[in-house]
Order: sequence, then structure tokens, then C-alpha cells
Amino acid sequence: MRIGIVVDSACDLPAEFLQRHEITVLPIGVHLDGETLVDDRSPEVRQRFLDQNLGARGHAAETEPYSAEQIRELFLGRLVLDYDCVFCLTITATRSPIHDNASRASFAILKDYRPIRRDAGVPGPFLMRVIDTENLFAAQGVTAVEAARLRDAGQTPGQIRERLEQIARHTYGYMLPRDLYYLRARAQKKGDRSVGWFSAALGTALDIKPLLRGHRGETGAVAKARGFEHGAQMLFQHAAQRVRIGLMTPTLCVSYGGDPVELAALPGYAELLQTCAEHAVEVYESPMSVTGMINVGTGAVTLGFAAEDYEFSARAAE
Repeated sequence: MRIGIVVDSACDLPAEFLQRHEITVLPIGVHLDGETLVDDRSPEVRQRFLDQNLGARGHAAETEPYSAEQIRELFLGRLVLDYDCVFCLTITATRSPIHDNASRASFAILKDYRPIRRDAGVPGPFLMRVIDTENLFAAQGVTAVEAARLRDAGQTPGQIRERLEQIARHTYGYMLPRDLYYLRARAQKKGDRSVGWFSAALGTALDIKPLLRGHRGETGAVAKARGFEHGAQMLFQHAAQRVRIGLMTPTLCVSYGGDPVELAALPGYAELLQTCAEHAVEVYESPMSVTGMINVGTGAVTLGFAAEDYEFSARAAE
């Protein structure tokens, strides 16, 4: 059976990985200052965003994911012919309408695909499964990597779906932002009151950075650090600790909203890479999507892995 994998452009994975595993990307439109950037994880679009410092005005941008009709057209125009089963892995449904759009599109796709496959001489039924990764950015990549691994191992669609839903429920995503004022302005734009003016002003004045966690569709701060570099060290030390304890998949995904040279220079990152190498955990390092940078600001770090349930301890991460 030919099995395809679809992700949205907010899913932070290396371009080489996406190409090698023939993973289809659902673009997200970014409307900024009267023009529209199509975030399809293109290096050219991302570099223009950084070179022209478009992120400075990004808090006012509007993002527009593929509609249900656009997803339907993509599948009926190509994917129902290229594959017999497609897993569509989306950013958490609590933060984006992409999951709902894909779910609504799936009903029309499964209703209309038969004559298209028949006329093209493609035998057999077509299956489509929409899975909420329940996370964002680098953490979305954990489920996608596992989907590719299971497909390559010859697992059935039923086995793949069950495993991916399990991994999504156990994926932990972490984010360290640089600019709290930006994060607050963006949150207000989207009607999210989780970052208030006072906390943003106080955090900026004292150079306090929150370490945010995404898990099972919920997002919130789990720790605070004095300065971005201290926060990065706390995050990487925590991830290394979880790697030593043992992950559910041999995968750790990291993304950075800027020059990857800056990521490599952050305290604790080299030690995290060494720990992963010692425990046979593969690190998937990628640029953050334009959509990600629009929503959390440039210079942010996101990281994700799958692990058995645990409680974050700031003291243990030090």
C-alpha cells in the first residue's frame, strides 16, 4: 500500500527530511503590510522574512491556513492518485483551524475520490486519516518523523494510526521566546490574554524569560529564567535529562527563528547533542517556519520529544 504523509508549514523539520520522505506541506498564507507571503517552508521566503526584518511588524500579521476546499482540491487533484492512504498531521487544534479544515475536507474527499481513481486506472479504495499532533512547531515534527519510520517499516494504516495518536498524546513541546512585548502583542492580536502588559513589562525590565510548554493541546509557562541564554541552558539541560531517562521514540526536534549558527552557540546545546548521540537519539534541527516566527517572534527556540507522563521540575532542569 502506498502511504503518504501531509503536514502543515508550521511543522518544523529539515527540508532534506521532508524531501527524502516525500512529505507534502500544506502552505499557510501570511498577510503583512498589504502583501501575502506563502509559507510553504521555502528557504527563499524564510530568508526574505529575516533579511527584510519583516518580523518587526509581524505581530500585526494575519495568517491564513488552507481552507477545507483547498485541501479537498489538493487531495482530489493529486494525492488520491499518488497514494492509497494519507495521514494528515496538523498543528494542535486548540491553536489553529487547520485540523478542523482538514477534517471537514476529509468527508468530501472520501465521498468524491472513487471516479477520479477509476478514470485514472487506479484500483482499490483510498483512506485518509487526520491526526491532531496536539502540539506546535518543532514538537509537531516528532509525530511526523514517527509516521515516516512506521511507513518505512511496513506497518499497516491501522497500526500507524494507533501509534501516532499515542505519540501525539505523549509529545512535550517547549518554547523559549526572546521578546515578551512581541509575544504579548501577538497574543492580543489573536485574542489570547495569557501574556499581560504588566508581566511583559516586568519580564522585559528584569530580562526574565518564560519557558513555555505545549502538551495535549494545552500551553503555558512551566519555568522562568533570568536572561535568554540562561533559559536556553535550562531547556537543553532538561531535554538532555529526559533523553538519559528514556524517550518513547529515538527523536528530538529543535527549531530556531534565526541564523542556525546562533542556535549552535547557545549554552548547553552542544552537550544536548552529545547526550543524544550517546543514547542513539536522532536530532532533527531545522529553521523555524515563517508562521512560527510570526506567532512567537524571531530568535525563539522550540524543542519537542515524546516521553512517558512526567511533571516538569525547574530545579531539576538547572
